[in-house]
Amino acid sequence: MVEFAFSDIVWNLLLALRWTALLSVVAFIGGGAVGLLVLLARLSSRRWLRRLTRGYIEVFQGTPLLMQLFLTFFGLSLVGLDVPAWLAAGLALTLFTSAFLAEIWRGCVEAVPRGQWEASSSLALTYLEQMRWVILPQALRLAVAPTIGFSVQVVKGTAVTSIIGFVELTKAGTMITNATFQPFLVYGLVALFYFLLCFPLSLCAKSLERKFHAAR
Repeated sequence: MVEFAFSDIVWNLLLALRWTALLSVVAFIGGGAVGLLVLLARLSSRRWLRRLTRGYIEVFQGTPLLMQLFLTFFGLSLVGLDVPAWLAAGLALTLFTSAFLAEIWRGCVEAVPRGQWEASSSLALTYLEQMRWVILPQALRLAVAPTIGFSVQVVKGTAVTSIIGFVELTKAGTMITNATFQPFLVYGLVALFYFLLCFPLSLCAKSLERKFHAAR
């Protein structure tokens, strides 16, 4: 058994925490960008496009993130693509996040009064102009709190990427436990670090929800 000082354990977990935070940011930003495109397609007047994006959302919401990671990591290698663990993790989490954000934002867009659509149409605005100048600014006010709240799920979702070998906080905890045989201490610290990442986001989401609800 390798002897590890408490400070060594904490330091190694903090190093892994960087990758958890980075992966969360990449997945959230990438998922937001893809989710916006999915949202616009989901609200399109073209029926085939709505059906296509609806199927996309149902696939990623209706299947486990773990399965999506396996298909991304192992599936792409079957067609001759050598996909590193960090790329597979980022891609799978981005697609997973985009499906949920698109639905969250769709609900916020549909909450905008119908009169706003009719008023913008009377100004001869195109669909994209309506969305950019009239609908999305109003929907954004409603979307901020649930979007930040979902970011907590993204952070916790990064733990699943350890199964394909990506060394984030959970994977590092497993490796350190195997070396120190101190699972209670190590996983207790892992849980603490996840809490320190997620709890401020939860408080922020609740605060914004109260603020915008009171302002309505």
